[in-house]
Amino acid sequence: MLENLCSHTMSFGVYSFETEDTTDWHRAFAQIDGARTRVANFKGADSEARELRADLQAALKKPVRTVIVGTVYQIDVRPVGGQAFDSFQVSIEVAPKLDPNVKPFFTAKQGQCLAYIALYTKVHRCPPAESDLQRYFRVSGPSIHEMIRTLERNGLLEKTPRVARSIRLLVAPEHLPPLK
Repeated sequence: MLENLCSHTMSFGVYSFETEDTTDWHRAFAQIDGARTRVANFKGADSEARELRADLQAALKKPVRTVIVGTVYQIDVRPVGGQAFDSFQVSIEVAPKLDPNVKPFFTAKQGQCLAYIALYTKVHRCPPAESDLQRYFRVSGPSIHEMIRTLERNGLLEKTPRVARSIRLLVAPEHLPPLK
């Protein structure tokens, strides 16, 4: 829910907003053209309000990385007005790119996925489709899609939204494991 609210707020050209939680409502406000404007309004007991509260609490502990329209952003949340934790300031910034000279961290499965993408691209001179990855790793389509989203969110690859075979690795080949 937090990621969707950030995307919605960015559609107004705004990269920060405040949330306010009262007994009956959970609202989000942003400064648009110099005026404090409500950009979201949820009934306090609705599932969306509960999900937003949970997302905000989680983002307090660790900034969230997300991909919005093909760009990786970092969402930072901090409390406003003391210890009550009923109001938050949310800022959305472009996430820093990885240093190509430093070996990035990725799990063994992620490394195999990256290695397959690199080898497939080298052999076929175009990146694989998600269905190619699905066949090779013998997993479901949603599993591969989530893996690609995670790799993109972690800055290990980038993809052009709504363009087939647009995966581009951001990891230097020397940092990839051998494909097994």
